Amino acid sequence: MGGGGREGRSYRSRTQRKHFKQSRENVWKRSKSDPDSTDGHASPWQPFATQNPSFDEYYKEQGIVAAEEWDRFIEVLRKPLPAAFRINSSSQFCSDIRSQLENDFMKSLQTEVIEEGEVEPIRPLPWYPNNLAWHSNFSRMQLRKNQTLERFHKFLKLENEIGNITRQEAVSMVPPLFLDVQPDHFVLDMCAAPGSKTFQLLEIIHQSTNPGALPNGMVIANDLDVQRCNLLIHQTKRMCTANLIVTNHEAQHFPGCRANKNFSSAFDKGIESESNMGQLLFDRVLCDVPCSGDGTLRKAPDIWRKWNVGLGNGLHSLQVQIAMRGISLLKVGGRIVYSTCSMNPVENEAVVAEILRKCEGSVELVDVSNEVPQLIRRPGLRKWKVRDKGIWLASHKHVRKFRRIGIVPSMFPSGSSHMDVTDIEPKHGNVTDVNSDEGLQQVEDVLTSADDLEEEVSDLPLERCMRLVPHDQNSGAFFIAVLQKVSPLPVVQEKHINPEEKMLPRNDDPPKKLQNQDTEELNGMEVDLADGTDEKDPEGSLEANSIDNEDGAAVEPDPLTCEKVDSEETEVPVNTETKSERTGGKRKLQIQGKWKGIDPVIFFNDETIINSIKTFYGIDDSFQLSGQLVSRNGDTNRVKRIYYVSKSVKDALDLNFRVGQQLKITSVGLKMFERQTSREGNSAPCSFRISSEGLPVILPYITKQILYASLVDFKHLLQYKTIKFADFVDAEFGEKASKLMMGCCVIVLSKGGEALSNPVQIDASTIAIGCWKGRACLSVMVTAIDCQELLERLLMRLEIEKGDLVQENAMGTDEVQEEMNDNGKEEPESLEVAVNT
Repeated sequence: MGGGGREGRSYRSRTQRKHFKQSRENVWKRSKSDPDSTDGHASPWQPFATQNPSFDEYYKEQGIVAAEEWDRFIEVLRKPLPAAFRINSSSQFCSDIRSQLENDFMKSLQTEVIEEGEVEPIRPLPWYPNNLAWHSNFSRMQLRKNQTLERFHKFLKLENEIGNITRQEAVSMVPPLFLDVQPDHFVLDMCAAPGSKTFQLLEIIHQSTNPGALPNGMVIANDLDVQRCNLLIHQTKRMCTANLIVTNHEAQHFPGCRANKNFSSAFDKGIESESNMGQLLFDRVLCDVPCSGDGTLRKAPDIWRKWNVGLGNGLHSLQVQIAMRGISLLKVGGRIVYSTCSMNPVENEAVVAEILRKCEGSVELVDVSNEVPQLIRRPGLRKWKVRDKGIWLASHKHVRKFRRIGIVPSMFPSGSSHMDVTDIEPKHGNVTDVNSDEGLQQVEDVLTSADDLEEEVSDLPLERCMRLVPHDQNSGAFFIAVLQKVSPLPVVQEKHINPEEKMLPRNDDPPKKLQNQDTEELNGMEVDLADGTDEKDPEGSLEANSIDNEDGAAVEPDPLTCEKVDSEETEVPVNTETKSERTGGKRKLQIQGKWKGIDPVIFFNDETIINSIKTFYGIDDSFQLSGQLVSRNGDTNRVKRIYYVSKSVKDALDLNFRVGQQLKITSVGLKMFERQTSREGNSAPCSFRISSEGLPVILPYITKQILYASLVDFKHLLQYKTIKFADFVDAEFGEKASKLMMGCCVIVLSKGGEALSNPVQIDASTIAIGCWKGRACLSVMVTAIDCQELLERLLMRLEIEKGDLVQENAMGTDEVQEEMNDNGKEEPESLEVAVNT
């Protein structure tokens, strides 16, 4: 993993997400044994303290809520956060799940609520479109208390694991809604883990996509921490998408992948580039930056005791850098959403104000007050103060000289530096240690006695930002700002060259404006050292100089890579000589790609294997396989999994090869084919089976090894997993199954409930599973949990169909009765005929 600077520490300091292995199943409960116990014995359980005087003082002074609302604000902030979840809009069973919630659980849980005296049961969030997001006030203990709630709890766990729903905090669902993502957009999620927002973006990308078709857009989800990337991959895997790339970079140094025309990489031999993509730019960028996280106090109450003002101050400069990097990667006309789960204006409005100042009119703060109208939001602040070492600072000119490295001008509303003002230092008495209590008291006396303590007020339209506060709609707290790029960013010449950097001399006359290229102003961006962090680049100046290509000719630098030539990320050596090879050991490790510890991404071009797959399954030529298959192993004889990527992802991968693999890719594509390693698999005509994840995409194009089963036989397969050919209820289906070639096959549930001899049209309601045709039986190749889900859905659809039939019959009876009442001439036989009909 490259980097290791401030962002790594800042990610780990996000107390609500320290490590994905650390369970947060019940953060409101302490461990049974108290390590702080003086007598060494276990102390009785006590809940977390939900108060912090410093927190109260800070936010009262900042005025994030009116004084008369403060008690209500704190009261709600100290209560556990209600559960919330979102239905996957691209799921095949989206309508079924929503119907089950509306018609089953809302009614059954309402009865339970009345019995238990609770305030309310589950309900859809009014501001989320199409009743796809839901809110529940039940705690985990309540969900396990009785049969009704236990059934609801099992439903949540099952559907979440399958990927039909995603458990997510309600306010966390808001930022993607304001991105206005379209199916053809390229989207970057800069700080993506744990992945709930990435999943949401993928849902929007895939919305209104026909079966077997893929959207033209894609999502690149990035995170700094490798372990958090694993969590991100696990989360997004449930989406089964070919339009996703997961990368592992420092967000503020995310590569721009600008290709030079004459550049050719050793990695792209044999690959013909059909892409016109010359640079990685995005239509939409989600910038949900690392933050102090005090907006999540309701779900992470341990933050109460850990909270201090230094958390926000220490992250401010990093947040500015990440946001500026996102804007530099944004296309002109594109939209970026900056968001935090913090209430601190230093992390919120101060960052947005600094972005607007740096961009010099090339970025506008969008007024989105008419979007998502039912969402209760409050305007952003235009004035605030900074607190440092127990002292309130209204302006940067009040900052003590020895604190100006950490407390930078951009933290204040005006963003102005006052370096020309006489430095304020303790000059009274014989105090030499300004950090001592006496020294700090002297400094505070000087500041509080100063004549000019007027608060600064920003002249920028920061009221267009959004603040979501807990007591408005019983949620967590969140901050959101929507910005649009209206023109290329200004190019700022570097002020100096660090002689210690291994940089070549810059051009004598650099252009003032680069045509058709976006750059960012990062020179002079001060890195906050408020927490004593030792940064590699304390000046924050990232040189943008000319560099040499392989031919030795000077080329224009990529202003978007925003990386030093000798940065840790870009100089990971390709060490193909493993320890086992050097010592002559038996175990030979796989040769890795450019990034240490990351398997290479390689286009799979073995025509022999590809043609055998196409022939065996009868895959239609309209489904493009060649050029869109990748693997993570250079030895085609040892490839276990073949992944399918969309055209947009293929173009991005091709660009990445052409620029020397700048992207550190941890996951890409949709697992489409998997090598069958069993004894029967080795004897089958095709050794690769279709994976469950890839089946929905390739299903409309399969013409061989596919059968259509009646409802009863389909249910039996899901129940018993393996059935002999002679044991199928439909003997004709069993006979057809026995005549299939040995290997993977696809069983489709027929629409009418009976087996069909002719293929049916594949649509969004089609249900299919992968099976293995053996010598004497048919075996399901679907996980137990998927089988359970499919069985429940089938039973539910049967009940709905029966209910509809009963309702139709009842309506027919009522209509006949009405006619009889109107004319009084209907015969009893007419009624009987109508009912039978």
